[in-house]
Amino acid sequence: MSNKNNETNIDPRSMGKVAVLMGGSSAEREVSLMSGGGVLQALRSRGVDAHAFDPSQNNLCDLKTHGYDRCFIALHGRHGEDGTVQGALELLGIPYTGPGVMASAISVDKIMTKRIWRFQGLSTPDWKLVSSSAEAAHAFKELGSPMIIKPAREGSSIGVTKVTSLGQCEQAYLLAAKYDPEVLCEQFIEGDETTCPILGQGKDAHALPVIRIVAPEGNYDYQNKYFTDVTQYHCPSGLPEAEERAIQQLVVDAFRTLECRGWARADIMIRKADRKPFLLEINTSPGMTGHSLVPMSARASGIDYPELCLRILASASLDARQGMQATETQGASAQ
Repeated sequence: MSNKNNETNIDPRSMGKVAVLMGGSSAEREVSLMSGGGVLQALRSRGVDAHAFDPSQNNLCDLKTHGYDRCFIALHGRHGEDGTVQGALELLGIPYTGPGVMASAISVDKIMTKRIWRFQGLSTPDWKLVSSSAEAAHAFKELGSPMIIKPAREGSSIGVTKVTSLGQCEQAYLLAAKYDPEVLCEQFIEGDETTCPILGQGKDAHALPVIRIVAPEGNYDYQNKYFTDVTQYHCPSGLPEAEERAIQQLVVDAFRTLECRGWARADIMIRKADRKPFLLEINTSPGMTGHSLVPMSARASGIDYPELCLRILASASLDARQGMQATETQGASAQ
């Protein structure tokens, strides 16, 4: 499909002076630099006055001093998609891409996310929050084999282990605990691994095409995500249309439930036994590297990489502005 029919009429000059936030201090710094570099080049190719900005090397207050009008957040992990940089930008009054402070803070925490999804009746695998290797071993007995042990607030499969025996629990726990004091033990769902991006906000939020992921021996780890070409990505997914639609509806519901806006990408497992989809997590500042999945899905719907970056940038907003718009809408309806 050609992207010509999907191009928007966004004036690049109306975006003003743009900072692409990349790098940062999290465990995902290397990936963030790759994401940010791609976004920066894409925005410049469309005529946007875009500049690289690394918060670990520069004071965020410099954004105000140097007259930036909006920020494209290409940071991943801590101090990037956890609500902290979003809060700083709120105080500076500089619109930014992606969900706001609360949605970002909740979404980066896999445990809080799962609690909310479960409360809202959205399917997610059973889990246990553990604080020791002994508790991890006890969780293994409850949740069964295989089981996933991972940090509660990391991404890119960092610190994640799939355990199949009690003897593996201690080492897996210690690895996860290196990255976060809160460790999540999660029931493993055997079946097809998929992911699906979401663009928009509220009633206008919509899912892009589903991607089905086939990794070597089912091991979709950090290395296979970013630095090898052995993982297969199927988009179109090849799933039955009804399954694709069900996944798209599930991720939009997950996105809206957390009050996300702008863009995100949700990961889903389809249980082999009955083809039921289960939400694993949601990424509110997804990767934008050459191996990344949001650009791949967008391309399948006719949106090329520079156009995708421009659309996301144009959606930049502030929580404060969202509140003002809601108040204005209520006032208008009252009249």
